[in-house]
Amino acid sequence: MDDVNILNEMADSQQMVYSPYSYRFWIGLYDNWKWSTSDGEYRNWASGQPATYQPEENCVAMQAQGWWYDAPCDWQYRPICSDGSGSDVTLVRIDLIVNWTEAQKYCREHHTDLVTIRDVSENQKVNEVSGGNLVWIGLYRKSWEWVDRSNSSFQYWKSGEPNNIKEKNCAAANFKEPGTWEDDNCDVENPFICNQVAVSQKVLKVKLVTTSHLDLEDPAVLENLLKQLVLKLQQQGGKPDVKLSWRKQTDGKIFHKEDDM
Repeated sequence: MDDVNILNEMADSQQMVYSPYSYRFWIGLYDNWKWSTSDGEYRNWASGQPATYQPEENCVAMQAQGWWYDAPCDWQYRPICSDGSGSDVTLVRIDLIVNWTEAQKYCREHHTDLVTIRDVSENQKVNEVSGGNLVWIGLYRKSWEWVDRSNSSFQYWKSGEPNNIKEKNCAAANFKEPGTWEDDNCDVENPFICNQVAVSQKVLKVKLVTTSHLDLEDPAVLENLLKQLVLKLQQQGGKPDVKLSWRKQTDGKIFHKEDDM
């Protein structure tokens, strides 16, 4: 809610509402279709699909003609499993009638996973293996995730949203509400809100006391010293994502003997 309040203050102070069409701003939340075992952009939806007539239509089945449609995951069909990966994949139709979750579990226990379809040729092969049966494939909907893959479970939907109407797969903040979220078609043109991670930078002088004859201009030595310093900072409670680098002085060197300074 702190983030929501900040955005609402921005809307008030900067007069972000300019017209009936610009009171809604894209945020980084979207509804996404994913493969069980890998990623891929190929889709072969039947006409009017995905329909998402019901909120629970989050799993994908293939029809006898090779077209796909979304269906409730508790419906029961035969799964198509895959063995192997990449171009070296064997397809196996399992003659068990199960829901999508059970299909995924069975394929992962006895084979590699539910099948991923990457192109027209693979779609044809799966259709042939299906034998004209309705079958589960490995595509499912990962409902509403953030583009930065954060695991935040915070939600601030407007009442009745998301309404799961076809193709409304992106979220916008409505500053007439104020700041509540609505789902919308991703092709709609709205203004948008970006974020920027604040980065702090500090310059520290390091005094190195050594009894060995290290070459302090050797890149390998310098890299090893940085690794040891990062580890030391983390052990003392520093941030785990701290980044260190050496700063060269005007003469191009990093270290000078103390009596030369």
